[in-house]
Amino acid sequence: MPEGADTLMKKICSVFSTVLIVFMVLIAAVLLAAVLAVGSLILGGNPVSDVLGVLATPFRSLSSTVAGWVEDQYDRAFRYDALEEAYDELKRQLAELKEKERKYDEAIRENKQYKDLLGLAEEREDFVFEEATITQRSTSSWEWSATLNKGSRHDVEKNDCVVDQYGNLVGIVTEVDYNSCVMSFLTDGEVEIGGRVARVDENAVLEGDFTLMQDGRLKLSYLEDDTGLIAGDQVTTSGLGMVYPAGLLVGTVESLHTEANGQDQYAVIQPAADLDSVRYVYIIKEFDTAG
Repeated sequence: MPEGADTLMKKICSVFSTVLIVFMVLIAAVLLAAVLAVGSLILGGNPVSDVLGVLATPFRSLSSTVAGWVEDQYDRAFRYDALEEAYDELKRQLAELKEKERKYDEAIRENKQYKDLLGLAEEREDFVFEEATITQRSTSSWEWSATLNKGSRHDVEKNDCVVDQYGNLVGIVTEVDYNSCVMSFLTDGEVEIGGRVARVDENAVLEGDFTLMQDGRLKLSYLEDDTGLIAGDQVTTSGLGMVYPAGLLVGTVESLHTEANGQDQYAVIQPAADLDSVRYVYIIKEFDTAG
């Protein structure tokens, strides 16, 4: 039975019990009055006065009891309403505090990202950076891209690399408008860039894969037959072709696999950048090809 219906039934039973008790008291009073009236007549007393006195006594007691019960119920109802209002007010204040805490944490996080970006600019003097913000994301089964708030007016060009506040590669600029540009995340199926594993001195090709893209991963393909890659190896950009700067951290080797042809191997790479939450980035507009 629902909680509300159960409460209602309890109240009905309580009222019924009270009425039944009152009825039984009245019956008892009437019977007692009748006995006293007969006795009064036999003894020569005033039966009317005696009966009224007997009947008045339980009624006075009953009136006092009912008044007390009504007053108690009123106090309970008043206290319940007051408690309910106080509870609702506390819930409202708690919600406001949680929202303020969320905004405070976000402000702290954004402030740290700004400081890290400034630190990266000072550390990599061989790069010409353009600070940017991701204003919109577009994710689907066939693309993973984002819109940035900087464009040709800020000397941003197609194929510029985009990094996070730590210098980790986030994506590549693929379209440029006057005040904005579109960046394809490095996991996008259309991205292809030279990669390098310094530990084994091996160059390969980093490329997006439509299947791996759903898990936020990309491939390192065209590995050597006797590749010595192991899980945990760091992968950076190779800089071959001088289209993209060398040495940008892409991610780490997660696992090694064999292609469908049964011969070629590839590695699954987990990006170093947090692609799902990154918001403030740097666009590398110029870099030292000698680096």
